[in-house]
Amino acid sequence: MLRVAVTLFFGLDGFVFAGWVVRIPAVKAQTNASASALGLALLGVSAGAVVTMVVTGRLCRIFGARPVTVGCATLLSLSVALPAHTHSALSLGLVLVVFGIGYGGQNVAMNAVAVDLVAALRRPVISSFHAVYSLGGMLGAALGGLVASRLSPAVHLGALAAVGLVTTAVVAPFLLRGPEPTPPEPARQPGSGTPGAARTGSGRGPGTAARAGAGGAVALFGVIACCTAYGEGSMADWSALHLSQDLGAAPGVAALGYSAFALAMTLGRLSGTAVQERFGQTGVLVVGGLTAAAGMLVGALAPTTWLVFAGFVVMGLGLANIFPVAIGRAGALAGPNGVALASTFGYGGMLIGPPAIGFLADWLSMPVALTTVSLLAALAALLGHVARGAGAREPSGT
Repeated sequence: MLRVAVTLFFGLDGFVFAGWVVRIPAVKAQTNASASALGLALLGVSAGAVVTMVVTGRLCRIFGARPVTVGCATLLSLSVALPAHTHSALSLGLVLVVFGIGYGGQNVAMNAVAVDLVAALRRPVISSFHAVYSLGGMLGAALGGLVASRLSPAVHLGALAAVGLVTTAVVAPFLLRGPEPTPPEPARQPGSGTPGAARTGSGRGPGTAARAGAGGAVALFGVIACCTAYGEGSMADWSALHLSQDLGAAPGVAALGYSAFALAMTLGRLSGTAVQERFGQTGVLVVGGLTAAAGMLVGALAPTTWLVFAGFVVMGLGLANIFPVAIGRAGALAGPNGVALASTFGYGGMLIGPPAIGFLADWLSMPVALTTVSLLAALAALLGHVARGAGAREPSGT
């Protein structure tokens, strides 16, 4: 039941976030913001998330990752209703900081719980949790597309807040009272001390010394996460505007562009455990990055809506397992602190992405701005190749 509870929190996170992003065009019109002003306002989400991630690892050690997950999910659900009540780019940016605090804190905390479960199961199942995040994103985006022309942002986001609060209240007891995951006891090695003493999320025991020297490897996986989060954030913030402004798509169709991307991410992550066990994490990072780079070039530059959708799907399949692998490896190397550090790097990509895309769209064009996603996906592939020598071990699949 613990795994189900963690999975539901991943799904709720994606559902709430996607419900917000598909209403960005309506909120942009409501605030009369330019592309660059909107980019700066959207920076509030990433700024709140990144600042929170810096301290969430410590909070997880003090209070436990599970209570932090519940608290941040509550804040996320409450704050998603706020953007619909803003009427300037400045006020929008300020409320998005609060939204970002809940989003960033929940991401670190629930990934810390997930890393412990991965260690207990001794299988690379972290992609399955992120698959449900993507499924939640797909459902949130699809629902948002259906109601975009029927409900005001205030009604839609208010209902989304209610769903988030009810879900958190129902699932939280199962998460908080669930048993601690216990990794299978490894064979005793000479001089190793007590078998099984080092837990992924504990930060204590024989593994601590190894983690102390893992900072460089964790940072490398953090940069990989940064490159891919830049792409995910760009799709969330700008895909609907690209389809509506550059290709003339209707609001509902434009919202479904992100839904197609999220569906591809979901399918890719559902098969992520089998793919990692078959091809290894290095293969996932390298091939996934190159696939995402090619897909986004089509999504950014294609002249027709259906080709853009196809590019978004290919990009989603490529990106699907890169972020989970990077965060999972960082957590395996350094526990909650590793998750927090890699997540901070990762969502730094979202910190850079919104204003970068917005300014480039104003100076050049939206299609040209979106090609930067391809460049960073290719960089993630290169770093994934380098990461095989950064002290990370491939999963055994056992």
